[in-house]
Amino acid sequence: MSVLGKIIFYSMIALIITFLAIIILFLSFAFSSLSAVLSSNTAPIANLGQDTLLSCYLLTQTVTKVSVTWEKKGLSGVVYKYNNGAASLQDQSSQFKGRTQLFSEALATGNASLLLRNVKQSDEGEYTCSISSTKSGGTVNIHLRTAAFTAPTFTLSNSVLTAHASRWFPKPNVTWLNLDEEVLRGNTTFSASPNKIYSVTSTLPVNITDTYICRIENNLVSSVSTATVTGSAVSEDSYFTFSAASSLLVSVHLSITTTGVLCIYNLT
Repeated sequence: MSVLGKIIFYSMIALIITFLAIIILFLSFAFSSLSAVLSSNTAPIANLGQDTLLSCYLLTQTVTKVSVTWEKKGLSGVVYKYNNGAASLQDQSSQFKGRTQLFSEALATGNASLLLRNVKQSDEGEYTCSISSTKSGGTVNIHLRTAAFTAPTFTLSNSVLTAHASRWFPKPNVTWLNLDEEVLRGNTTFSASPNKIYSVTSTLPVNITDTYICRIENNLVSSVSTATVTGSAVSEDSYFTFSAASSLLVSVHLSITTTGVLCIYNLT
């Protein structure tokens, strides 16, 4: 074999080996990622005073001898710990006593999501979920943000439409629009509770047969409500959107007809 032929031959061998190494590395990464600890939402926004679920799970079908630790940055003591088939809460922070729960049935499939009850402003911060099992393990960080938000209810009196929302934090802005998205002149007042939760009341002079949009929003949450005035009745449809920092965008829809006491709630 000529010198040139040997150079070409060994160059091809080197290329093949490099290519195989890249494939092996890619497959190794792909299969290892199947057992990584993940979250469906690493930046959730929880409604103050309500329960929220912090997502954390392994991408496996079944797990055995699983242990889970939830911790919060800057906090002394754990948020929740599960080991040897049971909760292990001797070192749990007093901030979370009686307010946290895992689901044993879900743990068998690698789901270690944490239920946090009665969310408080002090719960805001960075959490770490750590899972280990006989098959795999790892950690994921979740940044919980807190807010207060409610959809407004509408009343009509003397051709004035009033929107009232009982709980907002941080303090929101209110904008009225028509269906052409032209800004209308409304009047908004706020009242704050001792813990700075705001009650919002906003009024707008209206025609008795028309549709209006009321948008209540702060830097975390936006509530968009469509109110249709028909005679003395108001029908409404509202939904929430959350700031783009949330990795899982969720909308909550509800429809209310205020001719009587009829409320229909739809969660999507």
